Amino acid sequence: LAEVQLKVGCGRGWRRTWVRLEPVLVKNTMLAVLVEELKKTGLQAAPADHCYAGSEDVACDVCTGRKLKACKSCLQCLASYCEKHLQPHYDSPVFKNTAVEPSKKLQENVCSRHNEVMKMFCRTDQQSICYICPVDEHKGHDTVSAAAERSERQRELEVSRQNIQQRIQDREKDVKLLQQEVEDINGSADKTVGNSEKIFSELIRLMEKRRSDVKQQVRSQQQTEVSRVRELQEKLEQEITELKRKDAELEKLSHTEDHNQFLHDYPSLSPLSESTHSSSIKIRPLRYFEDVTAAVSEVRDKLQDVLREKWTNISQTVSEVDVLLSEPEPEPKTRAEFLKYSCDITLDPNTAHTKLLLSDENRKVTAMRKEQSYSSHPDRFTGRWQVLSKESLTGRCYWEVELRGRGVSVAVTYKNISRAGGSDECVFGYNDKSWVLDCDNNSYNFWYNKVFTPVSGPRSSRVGVYLDHRAGILSFYSISETMTLLHRVQTTFTQPLHISGAQRKPAGLSLLCSCDKNDSTGLI
Repeated sequence: LAEVQLKVGCGRGWRRTWVRLEPVLVKNTMLAVLVEELKKTGLQAAPADHCYAGSEDVACDVCTGRKLKACKSCLQCLASYCEKHLQPHYDSPVFKNTAVEPSKKLQENVCSRHNEVMKMFCRTDQQSICYICPVDEHKGHDTVSAAAERSERQRELEVSRQNIQQRIQDREKDVKLLQQEVEDINGSADKTVGNSEKIFSELIRLMEKRRSDVKQQVRSQQQTEVSRVRELQEKLEQEITELKRKDAELEKLSHTEDHNQFLHDYPSLSPLSESTHSSSIKIRPLRYFEDVTAAVSEVRDKLQDVLREKWTNISQTVSEVDVLLSEPEPEPKTRAEFLKYSCDITLDPNTAHTKLLLSDENRKVTAMRKEQSYSSHPDRFTGRWQVLSKESLTGRCYWEVELRGRGVSVAVTYKNISRAGGSDECVFGYNDKSWVLDCDNNSYNFWYNKVFTPVSGPRSSRVGVYLDHRAGILSFYSISETMTLLHRVQTTFTQPLHISGAQRKPAGLSLLCSCDKNDSTGLI
């Protein structure tokens, strides 16, 4: 049905009125031709069950009763056909080149505005249109036939497919490469684990042998010393027996009443032999094998120190195994981001100069006027008031140093820096093994390999230090209400680094190594 607006005469003039028009029904000649052709084909054998259309299939529009699956759909007559009903459709020249894969959405190929099959394409609006649209709402637009647009898009599709196929080939190569990498990683890891097991087994066997040697040596010395004591003990017991016998004879003679008999028997008694042993036995202080225990304990402590130091290197070396060359994480910008890399630092008392006092669980160092009672150690600084951390640093690390007093230096250094004396090889910043920021009341100065660099920036009682060992970045920050970069070093580190501190004034100076992850000062 449709409504048409007409002008109707009304005596004095014209008036507008709406008239409903009913469409005239006409015969669909194309569909009628197909039906007639189908009638001529006659009855066929019943198809198998799998040929019938299911709920998800496109059904033949011509079949009566139980419908067969459609094998093609026609864009011209907007109907779908099974194989039996499709052949007459192909025989009609009107329908050639209009059959497509079966579809339930044939109506979507019809223009909703003009009720015509959409055989054109508007490039301006990027949509399918019918042949009337270019003279209506798509007037003046860039339009082509759907076949031409399809041809163009088909070429683009082929190019896209070629690109995709090339990418598939590239990715397949990458997958094979990664698979080989997995095998190599597994092989290397297995080999390393095997070698490590072998090395640790050798160490364990060596320790077991040394344990056995010490045990055997102690037992052997125990037996020797016990034998010596027992031998002396037996000789002394024999001497005691002889002395008792002599004493008994003399006692008996002393009771003889006959003077002549006494005088006769007295010379016959053998004179008392001189003792071969001193009147007193000299025994060492009651330590026995305690010195051995102390020596073994010293070995244990040194081994623990070595293992603790080397284990950090081993662990870091393992964590630095990086097969994929991925983009590095961005450098932190805010204090909260820096604190994610905070590390727990303790100072090594075996490295501290004797004028430095360690406290607060070896996290604080204070310069003193009097020497401290440290034991002798080859790692100790003897000429400069300096100290190193126990922990070695690799990877990304961040720590903060609280400064009190004047003449305090914040440094990082390789462990193999010289310790004895006051030569340049021992002084932080005067060699190629250490980097140091000198902090005084009114200024900062950076030193490396005897090169002096003045540093400008706000003076603060707290300095933050950021290390990215792999990237070769060392940065110093002044921390107060804000976080200000003081100095940045870009270099190549060849060894693990140790946090270092140095002081030049003996008047109550302190260096507090700390970094509280829960610190909520709000610095940015």
